[in-house]
Amino acid sequence: MPDKNVELLAAYWTLAGDTYPGAASEISPFSLQARAEAAAKAGWRGMGLVHADLVHNVAKLGISTVRNILKDNGIKHVEVEFLTDWHLEGDLLAASHVIRDELLEIAGELGARNLKVAGGLFEEGPPDVARMRDAFAILCDRAAPYGTNVVIEFLPFSSVNTIDRAIAVTDGVRPNGGLLVDTWHVARGGMSFDEISKIPLELIKSIELDDANHAVVESFFNDSTHHRKLCGEGQLDVPEFIQQVVNVGYRGPWGVELISAELRKLPLDVAAKRAFDTTMAQFENIRF
Repeated sequence: MPDKNVELLAAYWTLAGDTYPGAASEISPFSLQARAEAAAKAGWRGMGLVHADLVHNVAKLGISTVRNILKDNGIKHVEVEFLTDWHLEGDLLAASHVIRDELLEIAGELGARNLKVAGGLFEEGPPDVARMRDAFAILCDRAAPYGTNVVIEFLPFSSVNTIDRAIAVTDGVRPNGGLLVDTWHVARGGMSFDEISKIPLELIKSIELDDANHAVVESFFNDSTHHRKLCGEGQLDVPEFIQQVVNVGYRGPWGVELISAELRKLPLDVAAKRAFDTTMAQFENIRF
């Protein structure tokens, strides 16, 4: 049976309903109250919240109500997202700073463990590692007073798209800086799961579980946004991914990011329970 200490965090898109990254509105059609209640009922102990939805709910409800909704439903692990362009210059950097400060202020109020970011989203070619490390240090320093980690999600459609590049950008920069390691991104980035063993434990700040078929549907971004699978319902070896992470020594909460056109059409309670149950089943034979 799964280890009793396994705690799952529903990343934002898993329970957001009929919206997706880059949609006309990224605000969930479900209220925060409904999502938190569905999460609690299904067994989730954490939730992720995206910038547009966070700002909307804080303006509508007030930060204290947002905090109480999460607390009252046993949501003890919170992550906020998603920051890009933090390593650039000019207008793009200025716009990124606005989003950064809004996310960090809310993160501090909610006691969020992680701020999720991407390095070089849709940039071609390798990153300027020295420049990105300097920018990452500034970002981590900005987040430190809020008690928040900054985690780079290495994506196949970004310049920081492999474990090696992600380590190069983050290793030794700041104690609150690290990586988010996602099943889908490792597999789609052409890496084997045993490469996870290269990541220093102190860099693994967040994990996300999901599944996929071997064939990519159109582009990486399209596949990521619409065609992820519930854990165990695709063709990736999710238990092997989990075992590799456990072998490194990670014992924190396990995020689950299911961005799926099929899942987001389901009733909220059904989606929450299916995502939870299928993920927990992956831990059945894990050796802790």
